[in-house]
Amino acid sequence: MAGVLTLALGTVGALLPVPYVALSPGPTENTLGDLKGKPVITISGHQTYPTSGKLSLVTVAYQGGPGARIDLLTALRGWMDPTVAVVPEETIFPRSVSVKEVEQQNTQEMTGSQQDATAAALTELKIPVEAVVPVASTQQGRPADGKLKAGDGITEIDGAPVRSVEEVSAAVRRHKPGEQVEIGFVRDGRPMTVRLGTVAGKDGPIVGVMMGNPRFTFPFKVTVNPGEVGGPSAGLMFALGIYDKLTPGPLTGGKSIAGTGTITADGKVGPIGGIQQKMVGARRAGATIFLTPGDNCDDAVPSAPDGLRLVKVTTMSEAVRAIDALRTGQGAVPACAAR
Repeated sequence: MAGVLTLALGTVGALLPVPYVALSPGPTENTLGDLKGKPVITISGHQTYPTSGKLSLVTVAYQGGPGARIDLLTALRGWMDPTVAVVPEETIFPRSVSVKEVEQQNTQEMTGSQQDATAAALTELKIPVEAVVPVASTQQGRPADGKLKAGDGITEIDGAPVRSVEEVSAAVRRHKPGEQVEIGFVRDGRPMTVRLGTVAGKDGPIVGVMMGNPRFTFPFKVTVNPGEVGGPSAGLMFALGIYDKLTPGPLTGGKSIAGTGTITADGKVGPIGGIQQKMVGARRAGATIFLTPGDNCDDAVPSAPDGLRLVKVTTMSEAVRAIDALRTGQGAVPACAAR
């Protein structure tokens, strides 16, 4: 009786839901290919060129989350599988945010990532891109209150063009509290200028402006079909796919290259999560080269699958030069190494 009872309790316990999420290698998508019969990247209004090989984005699949928790047995299997990461539920779904809100945020980040990728590719090709940083709101009582309003598009700070929230913030922080900053912006299609005093904020001087994702005006149309991929981590691979289609000769030389990394409009590559699972997914899909954000190298090197060469990239330009060197066999290829 005791044995039967122990077995029954163990079985029930193994099937109890637990507040963890299992992350595993997800599918890859070739940004130079098609997805469900449609090109991943479509360019109209500008000459394009044939491509070959693969520039694949990589993803992470997950099981669990509020309302669909995994059971203890699934979590235990994940802990024993080196290709799976089992993390606390709040790591992916913060308690203050609903599942729907997380999904909406991922969609917004993906949309912003596509815009940044297009801007980065065109900037790399020296193709002019117009940009404004939209004002979302102003803080009551701060210098911008009543001077700027939601919908204004910031274009310049002290006469220098700006194309990102980071550039606007950095330009303002170069002043001392109390100094004047000149802000160029567009309102209802009309260029305007305002001079504002700065005040001390938590991280340096501020004028009290909350900003949204940059809005770009491109000289031709670039459409990205990401499928069900969310988040910003495919930015680098989208940018490289766009760049390849706009330049003569295949960038990869027929090689199967995968990679990951966020990207800014000016081409800076940022770190991502789930690097171990993404490398496994890339190798399973046949990739032999993996473009790795420099800030992810420490985590990537110890767990890189056999046969996958890790190439360190920190900017769009660096990624293009590395792929050129891999294709031609000439020039240095920056290796990803742990510190």
